[in-house]
Amino acid sequence: MLDEDTDDIHPLFFGAPRTTEFKKLRKRIIRDTREAIDQFGMVEKGARWLVCLSGGKDSYTLLAVLHELQWRGLLPVDILACNLDQGQPNFPATVLPAFLKKMGVAHRIEYQDTYSIVMDKVPAGRTMCALCSRLRRGNLYRVAREEGCSAVVLGHHRDDILETFFMNLFHGGRLATMPPKLLNEDGDLLVLRPLAHVAEADCEKFARAMQYPIIPCDLCGSQDGLQRQQIKQMLDGWEKNSPGRRQVIFRALTNARPSHLLDPKLFDFIGLRPEGAAQEGDGSEN
Repeated sequence: MLDEDTDDIHPLFFGAPRTTEFKKLRKRIIRDTREAIDQFGMVEKGARWLVCLSGGKDSYTLLAVLHELQWRGLLPVDILACNLDQGQPNFPATVLPAFLKKMGVAHRIEYQDTYSIVMDKVPAGRTMCALCSRLRRGNLYRVAREEGCSAVVLGHHRDDILETFFMNLFHGGRLATMPPKLLNEDGDLLVLRPLAHVAEADCEKFARAMQYPIIPCDLCGSQDGLQRQQIKQMLDGWEKNSPGRRQVIFRALTNARPSHLLDPKLFDFIGLRPEGAAQEGDGSEN
């Protein structure tokens, strides 16, 4: 699948390092992506995917891997890349269009000034990310419908999923995270995360090796010390002390046991009886 001949790779990989280390990295990312796509049944033959491109390391990695799989006949879907320019000050609006055009990637650049809305609605000093995310998601859903897409595809990776789990655990009081496959509230679009099994460190190494033109996610003046950053630091500490801890926690999310949790909506604790025990009202007493 990963040939030595540079003429036998997708243009998004032209200029890739020829080192054995990079080839192993690329192979691992593609393998992990295919595993998530297959495991969660993401592909519907002939579907059209809106692949969201922020200009960060994760979305560049997603775009390259999906096009590689499509190009090799392993992903039978139509791909449309989309960047939502939200009007942040100093946003380099020409970077992504130039990159996508150079690489021959079908794309749509959508401009919506959600930045002004967020600045108007969120009090000074408060976290802007939640409102910004909702506005971004609403616009991407609209674009997907306009373009005849059945799925919105995001670049969230394994570490995003873990961080969201702990955010919900510590601050939301629930066991939940970003699922690899989700139906939107209106029931007309799938939200897919093909990088669900891919480590953030691999995305970072990949994008750096490919020298993609990264656009930082701090153009809006994102605040330091956000809860997610605290969670990330906690996971970093665990990983340093016990290498592989992230993967163990991630595997636990795929191995839930409702009978060993405390949610009576997921498991019938009230109806649980020893085998052969008398049931209320069955006439066994007296």
